[in-house]
Amino acid sequence: MDRRPAHPAHGADGPAWRTTVSHRAWLDAELRRLLRFSRDPRHPLGGFAVLDAHGRGRPDEPVHTWITGRMTHVHALAYLCGIPGSGELIDHGVTALHGPLRDQEHGGWFRAIGPDGVLDPVKDAYQHAFVVLGAAAATAAGRPGARALLDESLEVYEARFWDEAAGRVVESFDRTWQRPEAYRGANSNMHAVEASLAAGDVTGDLRWHDRALRIADALINEVARRHAWRLVEHFDTHWVPQLELHRDEPAHPFRPYGTTVGHWLEWGRLLLQIEASLASPPVWLQEAAVALFDAAVEVGWAADGRSGFVYTLDWDDRPVVTSRMHWVVAEAIAAAAVLHERTGEERFEAWYRTFWDHASTAFIDLDEGSWHHELDADLAVASGTWAGKPDLYHAVQATLLPRCALAPALAPQLAATGLRG
Repeated sequence: MDRRPAHPAHGADGPAWRTTVSHRAWLDAELRRLLRFSRDPRHPLGGFAVLDAHGRGRPDEPVHTWITGRMTHVHALAYLCGIPGSGELIDHGVTALHGPLRDQEHGGWFRAIGPDGVLDPVKDAYQHAFVVLGAAAATAAGRPGARALLDESLEVYEARFWDEAAGRVVESFDRTWQRPEAYRGANSNMHAVEASLAAGDVTGDLRWHDRALRIADALINEVARRHAWRLVEHFDTHWVPQLELHRDEPAHPFRPYGTTVGHWLEWGRLLLQIEASLASPPVWLQEAAVALFDAAVEVGWAADGRSGFVYTLDWDDRPVVTSRMHWVVAEAIAAAAVLHERTGEERFEAWYRTFWDHASTAFIDLDEGSWHHELDADLAVASGTWAGKPDLYHAVQATLLPRCALAPALAPQLAATGLRG
């Protein structure tokens, strides 16, 4: 299959979609359609439920901290876009993060709770990043209790997860913070970047922006650059790459074997957001953002001869897991949008159109709502890694990032200026 974008450069095909009134209206309509997916996403135990394919909460599933943090963030974005009914959903998320998901004895947040209490007491950086993100968005929305939650979550993040010597976050601990896991991961650090940018914007403490840069410098400017922009995901405690981890479990939902193409795109977007957040950003940020995007579309798009991005590649750029994930095309849309915003290069506008076409024809579910979370290589609905449509985080951001400036972060930007006209 031809891996070039399906559209010509926008100069030959009208103005950039992102700047047209009609496309921006379409993005707004898609945002509102997504938010109507679930009539009530709240879990009876508190927090937000994992959603099934029809938008029904699954009370049989645990309450996950990462889902609750992400959906608190989503509903804060909705509130700041003027969507009625969102405020009480933000408050529901903040209450859960203050309450049953929080470890009242040892501090921090559990991974998950169930009807009989704590199901997974591990404290990990990935979950805590979404507590920070949700709390920052709720604070930007001015909701009660949000700033106290943000302050506490940042205190925990700084004291427990931030490794000043490494300039990165450590992965996880047991409930009492006594036993750190013998693993370091790029995924948790990537979400720490997103959370740090939001925290710095909301609190005014620019140390968080500096930490975001340090994480990116270590994992992208150093490690990914050395691997020809193929993102290394897994490390030991000394930050030595572990390239063969989970070879026997290649579709692991959080730590799959090989390199995850969608993260190249997500990092590309974040690098430009870091750049826009700093008074004197290093020049490598834009270079790396472009290089990651170019590598992703060169070896990840239609890597098996069929439309879409494969989930993972091995270290010789061969497809490993050929499933198509909704979050990958959502991040591709965002990456193309911000790269076009930053560079003005028409090829990014062409890819932006191509990715939205792919999302529209393959992932957007006009019958049941939301986006299919996983497809197989033939673009049929699948559930090898993700069953149902658990949350709205990636798809909602794909409708907002093309309409926003690169900085500040989404929630404080919407609070200050609203969407650009």
